[in-house]
Amino acid sequence: MTTSRTFKNASLFLAISLAFPAIAANHDHAHFSEIGDQGGKSATEMTTKANQEFAKTLNFADTRAFDNNNKGLVASFDQETGDIIRNSFNFIDPSVTNADQAPDSVNPSLWRQAVLNQAAEGLYEVVPGKVYQVRGADLASISFIRSDNGWIAYDVLLTKESAAKSLEFFKNNVPDGGELPVVAMIYSHSHADHFGGARAIKDAYPDVKVYGSKNITKEIVDENVLAGNAMSRRTAYQYGATLNRHEHGIVDAALSKGLSTGSITYVLPDYELNHNEEIETLVIDGLEMQFMDASGTEAASEMVTYIPSMKALWTGELTYQGMHNLYTLRGAKVRDGLKWSKKINEMLVTWGEETEVLFASHSAPIWGEQEISDYLKMQRDAYGFTHNQTLRLANNGVVLQDIGDEIYKVMPDSIQQSWHTNGYHGTYSHNARAVYNMYLGYFDMNPANLNPLPIEPESVKFVEYMGGSDAVIEKAQQDFQEGEYRFVATALNKVIQAEPENKVARGLLADTYEQLGYQSEGAGWRNIYLTGAQELRIGTQPGAPKTASPDVLANMTIENLLDYLAVKVDSLKAQETPFTLNIQLPDVQEFYYVEMSNGNLNNIQVNELQDADTTLIINKSDVSDIVLKKTSLGKLLEDGQAGVKGDKTSLNKLLSSLTEADTSFEIVPRPNKGEEVDAELYQDSAVHAH
Repeated sequence: MTTSRTFKNASLFLAISLAFPAIAANHDHAHFSEIGDQGGKSATEMTTKANQEFAKTLNFADTRAFDNNNKGLVASFDQETGDIIRNSFNFIDPSVTNADQAPDSVNPSLWRQAVLNQAAEGLYEVVPGKVYQVRGADLASISFIRSDNGWIAYDVLLTKESAAKSLEFFKNNVPDGGELPVVAMIYSHSHADHFGGARAIKDAYPDVKVYGSKNITKEIVDENVLAGNAMSRRTAYQYGATLNRHEHGIVDAALSKGLSTGSITYVLPDYELNHNEEIETLVIDGLEMQFMDASGTEAASEMVTYIPSMKALWTGELTYQGMHNLYTLRGAKVRDGLKWSKKINEMLVTWGEETEVLFASHSAPIWGEQEISDYLKMQRDAYGFTHNQTLRLANNGVVLQDIGDEIYKVMPDSIQQSWHTNGYHGTYSHNARAVYNMYLGYFDMNPANLNPLPIEPESVKFVEYMGGSDAVIEKAQQDFQEGEYRFVATALNKVIQAEPENKVARGLLADTYEQLGYQSEGAGWRNIYLTGAQELRIGTQPGAPKTASPDVLANMTIENLLDYLAVKVDSLKAQETPFTLNIQLPDVQEFYYVEMSNGNLNNIQVNELQDADTTLIINKSDVSDIVLKKTSLGKLLEDGQAGVKGDKTSLNKLLSSLTEADTSFEIVPRPNKGEEVDAELYQDSAVHAH
């Protein structure tokens, strides 16, 4: 067998299975299953009463957010641009008069947020003739800032398709300068809804200069690669990717209406900010911009920007008109609430008195020094409160399971009564638990929680102790009628973990999750509960996020790549096939030493070739081309552009040990085919059509 044939089918072990899931978009919101569109049961009397009582705590007379949203509208979406996202939520009337008219199946605070986000409908003028935003076309907004010779595009949406349509809409509707080029593109931070549309801008304007926050490329990869498959599956739950859009399904995504569909792309920045200064001043096409590093707050790589000539403050995602996540339900490292609070304070002190308009990645701008000051202080204090009071409670013995409830008991009235600190995206409950976990970890020091049984055997014993599944179900039915949904969910989950085939328990648990979803103020909570109900009833549906784009994958470092491969190794197989390997990258003059030992894949960057079984010689640029599917290892070997020295079997040993993750692993016990419950709920397409 020739060397090239040996590796022909391998393509390159470094690029094996690089389709790691990201927090990304490539999913379809229409017709998710053969069963039909997402339905749902009606709100119970207890849910209706709970939502009515919740509504009494809300200040619907405060309509400033609607006033700000409607200010400066230049053009409403045409059909094509509206179809990106907004038009699929047309069952929601965007008028402020609808803000307090929540259906029984939607928490009244979340409904108000859904109405507000639906009111974002096109191109808006933020600073006359100088700053414009397209809002409502994606999870984030895209901003266009006038410079000497054209426009600076700040944050470029989630997908290439959304960015292309939004760019065209801007050019066709901006009052002046629509014919001018986009001369620069800036990424505020390392989340996909802020860079994913980059290729659309680059394709339209090949000479565009690209700027990014500090270490943005590294952090893009780091956040999503190692646990990427799990994060993708969880993302489908958080964003309701398989739910239809109506009052019994998804109504909002907290930050905006939802995720666009299409390809997430990435253009490598020409320049990264803040490597040498916390506040760095740059002149981009004649426009002075001051960039403050805010990495380690909402994102691992993030910055905010002040434009002195416009007295305009761009806050990125450090602020939005709701409480953000200190912990994301999809899964990510806990964010530092104290640092977040301090960075908002730093913005306030540094530029607050000079700022006349504040605009950001999500939500409408805010105008006026006093209004901006009040807004920043409240945002600052919401994150500071969550951090500080969580630790105060923890220092007085409140444990992880309890702290999510206890944090609400110590919340100041001013925070509770402000719309823009409500828990639409990050609830105080899961954020407080995140702070606790950040400092103290998952263990509460109760010995009973130190080494519990795994879920299934624990559930079997729980059901046995309760007198069997019939007894649990009987009690659960009684509590369901009383609206005790939280504990009903706990008890019935034990039953179906122990008895996945129990259709009665399955159906009642789905009903329970549904009512919990209807009562949830948090959009993510609602979507998770309703997706859990859906999967209990009819199983996992297509529509989950798919792979990250080749643009992102190709920018992985070799170390990133090897770390990711290490996660895919079957340790029991690999323990039988140890090897050592050099990787030589001539074009970047780098060397890596790789060792498979004890079923674990190790790697380290070294200064020279080591004593190893095998040496792979390949250019880093060719690795990127393999990821982009422009070539293959077999072809590179045939053409003499890559080479292998020593033991030719080492790469095959690695390849044989690699596994593929289950992209639709079970989260709630799924019904067997033909054993679905309440499938008819998902067939009413006439009522629940997009």
